[in-house]
Amino acid sequence: MRATRIRSRPALARAAHLAAVVLLVTLAATALTDLMPGSPGSVILGPGATAQQIADFDAAHGYDQPLFARYVQWLGAALTGDLGTSIQTNQPVAEVLLQRLPVTLELTVLALLLSLLIAVPAAVYAASRANGVFDRIMSSLASGFLSIPVFVVGVVLVYVLAVSTRWFPVAGWAPLSAGLGENLRFAFVPVLALALGEFPAFYRLLRGDVITTLREDFVRTATVRGLPRAYILLRHVLRPSSFSLITVAAVAFGRLLAGSIVIESLFALPGLGSLALQSIPAKDVPMIQGIVVLVAVTYVLINAAVDIAYTFLDPRTRR
Repeated sequence: MRATRIRSRPALARAAHLAAVVLLVTLAATALTDLMPGSPGSVILGPGATAQQIADFDAAHGYDQPLFARYVQWLGAALTGDLGTSIQTNQPVAEVLLQRLPVTLELTVLALLLSLLIAVPAAVYAASRANGVFDRIMSSLASGFLSIPVFVVGVVLVYVLAVSTRWFPVAGWAPLSAGLGENLRFAFVPVLALALGEFPAFYRLLRGDVITTLREDFVRTATVRGLPRAYILLRHVLRPSSFSLITVAAVAFGRLLAGSIVIESLFALPGLGSLALQSIPAKDVPMIQGIVVLVAVTYVLINAAVDIAYTFLDPRTRR
């Protein structure tokens, strides 16, 4: 019984830490209105509003209350799924986010998977033949893509794959309900643009870690035993070399989820990025707050998933 309690302490501490982070992030999101010059009503309604209209607006949306009271009220509603009402469209924020989230989530997941599918085999093969022809070519490509902004890559891909060849649509989106093939046809170019922006960091990080692991004694022992090179790389080298990659991939997931504004604007995609781009000029505070909270909570959950993944990659971390 005591051993069970001891093992459960790290899990409870981790859960408490994640809960504290979520509370701090949501509190900071609620405090966004306090950073505005003047009252939120005066900023949102503009200089043409009267003092009475501003006071009525602040009272109707609870902006006349202290920060802590607003936060407690918002948190209580959020726990029931109510994130407020959009000032711009008068729709429930949670409903709009759920409509837009699948597009951004699909882009993020597919871009992350594609970048890993490019980076992992290339890094392992290049590291096993360090300073060879393939290694030099891939290192040059990684450095090149690392220095090119993602919107430039997107423009080039649109010209090559959409305008010149007409293989893929220039812009727009097809939901999964329109068919998987049509959905992937619209998603391919923006996903490829995002993936080419992420794979260089994955490639360079994993290549360095694999080279380091190849110098370990247990790898030399496996080589002396006559085990196949491919088996050694996949069974003995890749897993211990993946810790840094998993951490960076988790950070990249959050970055892709929050930073898809440029690509979604370039390809006219109805995701969270384009929603944020529409909400900021409109001063739609509840919508902006909902987007910030959604991205932050997703980021926290991804980091928790990474911690769990570590325990499978290396059982020693369970202690």
